[in-house]
Amino acid sequence: MQLSDELLLRRMLKRISIGRLDDRTMGRPLRADAERSVRSILEAAERVLAENPAASMEQIAEASNVARTTVHRRFASRQALIDALAASTVERLAQAIEDGRPDTAPPLVALHRITANVLQFKSAWGFALGLPATEGSEATTTQEEIARRCMGLLVRAQDQGVIDSQADLDWVRRVYYALIGEALHDSPEDADPDVLAIKIVDTLLHGAGPRTR
Repeated sequence: MQLSDELLLRRMLKRISIGRLDDRTMGRPLRADAERSVRSILEAAERVLAENPAASMEQIAEASNVARTTVHRRFASRQALIDALAASTVERLAQAIEDGRPDTAPPLVALHRITANVLQFKSAWGFALGLPATEGSEATTTQEEIARRCMGLLVRAQDQGVIDSQADLDWVRRVYYALIGEALHDSPEDADPDVLAIKIVDTLLHGAGPRTR
């Protein structure tokens, strides 16, 4: 893959991951079939690698219904494909969180909405989200931004009395992440993410103790 193609793919992946694609990238028209092929490859990579992490590029190509030559043209190596999958998926997760309006919605509403969005997204892209991010990579930067956005929402919730004023917010964040992980691990595949979100947020804010009336 030539440098110009690598830059084109990187920019294209970022736009694909948040659902926006410019008509032109680097001064060249971006074809709809190129967008579709990248989407198909990444979606197939998630499915195939979730079942067999050692799967080859050829197996991914077969599952994507995209020609092997196209897969190798888009991704110079198997690792390049995995890196692109990780970066694209984390970007999509970030967008799912933004859709919950963490800065503007009432904190409790935002917490419920974001939790449901994350549950729904992670259930479909669990393999990619479990990939270790390379230090300094785009995926790592996005993960750090997600953590910052989460902490910002918790600060708003604390300021508005949704979370106790003496609570350790870093600990709250870690517990919140753990609850989401447990919900994804033990819940049936057809579980309603909104119902699970209610349980997670209720447990986060009130624990298992008796409710005061």
